[in-house]
Amino acid sequence: MKSLSRRWILAALAATAATPALANAPGRSPMPPLRPARVAAAAPAGTAPAAAPAAEALVQAARLGGQVAFAVIDPATGALLEAREPDTALPPASVSKAVTALYALDALGANHRFLTRVMATGAVGGDGRVNGDLLLVGGGDPTLDTDRLADMVAQLRARGVRGISGRFLVHSASLPTIARLDPDQLEHVGYNPTISGLNLNFNRVYFEWTRAGGGWRVSLDARGERHRPVTSVAQMQVVDRAVPVYTYSDAGGIDRWTVAAQALGNGGSRWLPVRRPELYAGDVFRALCAAQGITLPAPATAGGGAVPGTVLVEHRSAPLATLLSDMMRWSTNLTAETVGLAASIARGGRPATLADSGAMMADWAAGRGLSVARLVDHSGLGDGSRVTARALAGYMAQAHRAGTLRGMMRPVTMRDAAGSPLRNPPVTAQGKTGTLNFVSALGGFLDARGGRTLAYAILTADMDVRARLRDDQRERPPGGRDWSARARNLQQALIERWAATYPA
Repeated sequence: MKSLSRRWILAALAATAATPALANAPGRSPMPPLRPARVAAAAPAGTAPAAAPAAEALVQAARLGGQVAFAVIDPATGALLEAREPDTALPPASVSKAVTALYALDALGANHRFLTRVMATGAVGGDGRVNGDLLLVGGGDPTLDTDRLADMVAQLRARGVRGISGRFLVHSASLPTIARLDPDQLEHVGYNPTISGLNLNFNRVYFEWTRAGGGWRVSLDARGERHRPVTSVAQMQVVDRAVPVYTYSDAGGIDRWTVAAQALGNGGSRWLPVRRPELYAGDVFRALCAAQGITLPAPATAGGGAVPGTVLVEHRSAPLATLLSDMMRWSTNLTAETVGLAASIARGGRPATLADSGAMMADWAAGRGLSVARLVDHSGLGDGSRVTARALAGYMAQAHRAGTLRGMMRPVTMRDAAGSPLRNPPVTAQGKTGTLNFVSALGGFLDARGGRTLAYAILTADMDVRARLRDDQRERPPGGRDWSARARNLQQALIERWAATYPA
């Protein structure tokens, strides 16, 4: 079994350490208001410099169908240098996370930390029993994992706690509980979990299966690098069928899964979403406590409102700037949604849904001169969000002038005709990618010849083909891989063209 380090877990849609570029990220207001003079310098809405013949030829050669929109802006002047359908609103997919990053920084500050606490309503007696209830209180941390929870248990034992006389409660009211990031996604995909104020392992459980005689041995655990406690809030049954591969039902307070035997092969593993994150965290905490000699009853959910009691143990997340850098690198949906919700609440909102919070973020962007057609969430997982290439490139231009965002973005990998990374690419670019079935987006920065920095946005989508996909085609849609490859090739070709066409 290979070591399940934090980096390994988050490479499967989680987070790692921050990049040095974020060490001195600003605490507040990372984006200045759009300057009127710069707005005037750009082409007005509804007009744009036409895509040059060479750019249009690249679009036609890509054979993407649907719609292709792009815009490239000089941040120094605000001038729109080249565009194609710049005011056509298309899904941004995970490029939305670039907006979420600055929205969260503006509302919470770069040094904000999410707190997870263990609290007691009574004193710890001489026999090590808490004379009252014990509470595991979530503060919205999207990165809490099993190993960190185990560290909290070790600290609790060091405080002399050995048991409780009352209840063991889990409290998650710091954020609204939202059943799924996107209800239109497949039930079993790990990147579409439930959101809560108390989250563990990105609200995913590790499903593993191996051959055992004529059948399979299956397990569901809360796997970390150092600990792998089995959880009782999720169960798996192997069923003799071919399709569907997975089914889910909510029964008796347990996530009940079935999996098709004919899809299992000789063995394997995958992350499945958790639909009761508070009880999942409590169940794992209880198991970790038992291993340390601390006896707790089964967890129960606490109500909302103020949390009574005394703090016994506290875990602080990494600073927000670190979480956001990891989010941009690994495109973690749960991080995007939790920090976005927390930012909306910090701004005085009471979002009950992701759409509520996404609308607040869109209003925030509009207050900075950036009109966004619609945002239905903070991660881009929902395909109902719409932005324009003009607005997205303008957002990147603002972020460049403010000195933020670029340090969070990954380099755009430039490839040769065979698909191998170029050792000495002709252009340096950073960007945030976004991918859904038959949707591909990219926004960021490139360095043109002579050192001139340009901001760009590229949005491509074939929504008609996407809408025709059946449920059994959505994980591996026919033609999807080839379409995405052609979209990425077009993005690279446009970046190379702009770097050569608009030098300093």
